[in-house]
Amino acid sequence: MGRGGAHKDRGDGPDRKCIATGEVQPKFGLIRFVAGPDGQIVPDVLGKLPGRGVYVAADRAALETAVKKNLFARGLKTQTRVPEDLIAEVERQLTRRVIELISLARKSGRAVAGYEKVKDILAKEEAEVLIQAKDGSERGKSKLSTPHYGTYIGFLTADELGMAFGRETVIHAALASGGLTQRVVEEAQRLKGVRQTDDGGRGRREGKRA
Repeated sequence: MGRGGAHKDRGDGPDRKCIATGEVQPKFGLIRFVAGPDGQIVPDVLGKLPGRGVYVAADRAALETAVKKNLFARGLKTQTRVPEDLIAEVERQLTRRVIELISLARKSGRAVAGYEKVKDILAKEEAEVLIQAKDGSERGKSKLSTPHYGTYIGFLTADELGMAFGRETVIHAALASGGLTQRVVEEAQRLKGVRQTDDGGRGRREGKRA
């Protein structure tokens, strides 16, 4: 497992080297950056912007090192300018990406929200991922357990989960296997690394944590 919780064993294209840590790992566990026409560094979370790019592990410490030492300039072999809010922008983009993917999973019928619906899909053993808002009641959250060999995501806020489900707030959600579920887990792993936040990890929970 690499920085930010990203698994190294997925073969989804060539590996890339983090300019801050020197570690080589699959691209999905890294954040790509490019330089704009004015030399300003721009995060390319989706990995689709044109031009030469460099990669930094989805890990806040690695990002802080890259920003502090402006390692982008050396990697891109050109003069660059690093905006003060670069790491915050990376977090914003990753948060938006996770919310969008959960929303797409909901629209495809692979995601549910609300205590009773989540309890039901867990009881039927159809869920692969349990998601709970970090600012939700610990007492309420403790009544639901992560699917065996499944994944627990516990660092999104109730407001963020609400946006994914078209509601004001959401405390409990779950994703069925298949569809976009693996993508949600992978993007959540990147976001967690950048946020560097506790996932509400109660040691007795089963399964892995994104």
